[in-house]
Amino acid sequence: MNAGKRLFGNELKYVKEVLETEFRSSKGSMMTSRLEAFFAEKFGTRFGIAFVNGTATMHAVLEAHGIGPGDEVIVPPLTMSATTFAVLQANATPVFADVEPDTFQISAASIRERITPNTKAIITVALYGLSPDMDPIMDLAREHDLFVLEDNAECFLGTYKGRKVGTLGHAASYSFQSSKHITSGEGGMVITDDPELADRVRKVQSLGYAGVGASKGKITKADIQDPGYERHVTMGWNYRMAELCSAVALGQMENIKELVGIRQKSAEMFAQAVAGSNWVVPQRTPDDCVHSYWTFVVKLEHPDHSWHTVRDALRANGGDGVYGAWQLTYLEPMFREMDLLRRERFISDENKARYAPGLCPVAEDLQPRLMQFKTNYWDLSRAEQQAEILARTIRELS
Repeated sequence: MNAGKRLFGNELKYVKEVLETEFRSSKGSMMTSRLEAFFAEKFGTRFGIAFVNGTATMHAVLEAHGIGPGDEVIVPPLTMSATTFAVLQANATPVFADVEPDTFQISAASIRERITPNTKAIITVALYGLSPDMDPIMDLAREHDLFVLEDNAECFLGTYKGRKVGTLGHAASYSFQSSKHITSGEGGMVITDDPELADRVRKVQSLGYAGVGASKGKITKADIQDPGYERHVTMGWNYRMAELCSAVALGQMENIKELVGIRQKSAEMFAQAVAGSNWVVPQRTPDDCVHSYWTFVVKLEHPDHSWHTVRDALRANGGDGVYGAWQLTYLEPMFREMDLLRRERFISDENKARYAPGLCPVAEDLQPRLMQFKTNYWDLSRAEQQAEILARTIRELS
């Protein structure tokens, strides 16, 4: 048991192992290689490639797949904007598909409506820790020869019809940012079963080095020392994960089931607190899915009480801070002003005109009414207390 702590395994031990190397280049990627292999094994995939964060992961995959100017990538608008940033970083065009009103996940029907001859990929997001309905999305991908990247920053060990989220598309991205199930402060991971894609992703991640590949993250010293060595076979970025971060992430991964389980138990308490309410409606989890609950989210449907009214009542009763959903990405000022660091020149006038209210009506209706409750209560008695506060607030406002 973790006795109320988030770091309760080998994190410190592994950090000390890295420090004992004094960062000698001969020991470089020692811990990162261990993390990559362990992560891939846990998720049942052939390859894991560690990154500096969970946005660089998606950018690298898109670049590795050949996504570029003129290509369209379908994304959901209801999520952290980094999903869209990755598309823009690849100089491609984000196309926003609407979401389902009960699960809040990207809608396969809306994806179908958005597909054009320029569509090359879809990025799904396992929003709040729940898988989208992936079978119809993958059917669309096969029908139209589209690449599917799973953004699973918020979903570790979730399942869809008995399969692990992250093994459903062509590649998957994870984040180790501080709020996520597994953390090292910052970091990320790409997993895939495709050796050619993994090789290209590694080269994008590692400055296009010739000596790296799907399962190899470091150039040999003999190569580096040779003045005739030709290092860069392609352009790439320096997106490699730091050894100290890898050490912490590896220690976290060894306790992944418990770390996810704590959030699931917190969510169970919140679910009991809202049970029976006719105006606080939790995100629906289909029977064939296991939710990993990065957060517990509800939709407010009270005719008289606004989001802020409910938030203020929770605070008055001693509740912790509660989060609103992100502004829909296409309604952010950067799209309104078309200030995309000159990448707007790659987006057609027709697509620019679509970035406006009315594009995704379901998401636009949901966003101001979603209330996100923390689940990272390493002391579950604190989660129980917060659930009781939520239940009392609902009774008072009903």
